[in-house]
Amino acid sequence: MTRYTKDPDAIARLSPEEYHVTQQSGTERPGTGKYLGNKEPGIYVDVVSGEPLFASSDKYESGCGWPSFTKPIEPAHVTEVQDDSLGMRRVEVRSAHGDSHLGHVFPDGPRDRGGLRYCINSASLRFVPKDEMEAEGYGDYLDQVEDVA
Repeated sequence: MTRYTKDPDAIARLSPEEYHVTQQSGTERPGTGKYLGNKEPGIYVDVVSGEPLFASSDKYESGCGWPSFTKPIEPAHVTEVQDDSLGMRRVEVRSAHGDSHLGHVFPDGPRDRGGLRYCINSASLRFVPKDEMEAEGYGDYLDQVEDVA
């Protein structure tokens, strides 16, 4: 079994925006994230720890300006924390092992897919295309990734 950890070397390689988002709980500007329009099959992993977070099969266009997912690929890899900043109550989501800030989860997602919207910063993610998943050690998740029709 793979052990995921907060990797100091990975943190040192982060871009200024990736560092701001993951380590300082920042937010990228809406509509600017590199994975917002990505429709390739694959999985999204924590840019710091590499832990699997979301599958392309659970990604959808919510119109909010950030990549949106209906559920985590591995629920134990995503933690939820109450966030009362900015004068509102929200639920922050963080990676369990890397402790990276990912974004927030809201109860306004597609009802037929569980009703949740995981609104995630691209800067907290690294995309692993389906055809590279096995080689990168993510083969156990291939059955959760559908090819684009």
